[in-house]
Amino acid sequence: MSKALTIAKFGGTSVANYAAMQNCARIVAGNPGTRIVVVSAAAGITNHLVDLAHKAMTQEQIAEVCQAITDIEFKILNELKDRDSVSAKLDDLLEEVRKLAFHEEILHRADLKDQLLSMGERMSSLMFSAVLAEQNVATMNFDVRKVLRTDSEFGAATPQLEAIAENAQALLKPEIDNAIVVTQGFVGADEEGRTTTLGRGGSDFTAALLAEAIDAEVCEIWTDVTGVYTTDPRITAAAHPLPELSFEEAAEMATFGAKVLHPATMEPAVRKDIKVFVGSSKEPEKGGTWIVKDCENEPPFRALTRRKEQVMVTVKTPKMMYAQGFLQQVFAIIAKHKLSVDLVTTSEISVSFTLDNPANSVAQRLNRETIAELETICDVTVEHGFDLVTVVGNHMQTSKGVSSRIFAAVSDYNLRMICFGANPHNISFLVNESDSTEIVTVLHKELFE
Repeated sequence: MSKALTIAKFGGTSVANYAAMQNCARIVAGNPGTRIVVVSAAAGITNHLVDLAHKAMTQEQIAEVCQAITDIEFKILNELKDRDSVSAKLDDLLEEVRKLAFHEEILHRADLKDQLLSMGERMSSLMFSAVLAEQNVATMNFDVRKVLRTDSEFGAATPQLEAIAENAQALLKPEIDNAIVVTQGFVGADEEGRTTTLGRGGSDFTAALLAEAIDAEVCEIWTDVTGVYTTDPRITAAAHPLPELSFEEAAEMATFGAKVLHPATMEPAVRKDIKVFVGSSKEPEKGGTWIVKDCENEPPFRALTRRKEQVMVTVKTPKMMYAQGFLQQVFAIIAKHKLSVDLVTTSEISVSFTLDNPANSVAQRLNRETIAELETICDVTVEHGFDLVTVVGNHMQTSKGVSSRIFAAVSDYNLRMICFGANPHNISFLVNESDSTEIVTVLHKELFE
């Protein structure tokens, strides 16, 4: 293994139990370049914590969920060779979980929710540090909140890059000479020291941010699949792992639905030219996918992604014809509500665009508020039941036959919107959700089999 300074991140399934943690510990101990390990909460813990933070429950139900969390953690604890070294600390963390879960304001205060949601990673890092110590390596459990400074947008905090770099150089980097540092993903703290979280996929983002801050050369993302696949293998068994991707390709894939990577992970990697590796902690011997600045091979077609639950919004007004400022008004409203637009098409008097609409009450409420405000300036039509399919590749604007090959393959299906030409790395189209599995399967067969 290379001695390049490396940060390794392990996801929830990779640290789900003692045996899984042992696999990860062997990976870390086997690479002399790995000096920092970022861990997610053990599989299942975060779901329990989300229930405690967001669902109205009886006292008995809260106690049951807290006991389920305790059972998962104690199952790991009881298999440790030196459980006494962490037992008291784990008890303290579990007691903090209980106090937060029973707090009368937990359903109404975002800061308390984040504090509760952080507990999975805090317990996971404690336990993994103990498992790693069993491999006869010097290790320490480090509180990432000392380093990872964010704003105070609880639930989806924005990292403060200058402060993170300064803190990492002063507090984190000196530790890696003497021990492998185990710390938490997903978690940060604002200027007042209040716990924040980075949102879905935040552990990958944490690893990339720390890699950037300490000038690491490699960021490893260890998960339950052997790399990034040509498409989701749950859609078609013919999907296969890719040996390499460029930063641009990986960013497109993450943005348009690939679950293996968080979109924000690529940003620090691009800024500092950090190589990213994605592999399976269960089968490290099978290798994985390297994500690098420049690939040896840049094919026109690299992968397919699907993003489900898309909403198509059409705004229409006769005033738009030859009018200045209408589009500005429309997208100012979208920006105000912090919603992301993917596809856009225009005609003389109308504009259609897509919004991501995950099964999330906040997103749905914002969508409703957004539509209501748009209706003050134009007629609005909202259509549901769509998925967004994206073909990711290279030089797609200039390669002959790219679009004709794609559209010939899906000629039997109805495409509602098409976006092509905005960049050389993707072509996207909106399809009926009932057709999307077939469309991805057909396209995969045409382009990759």
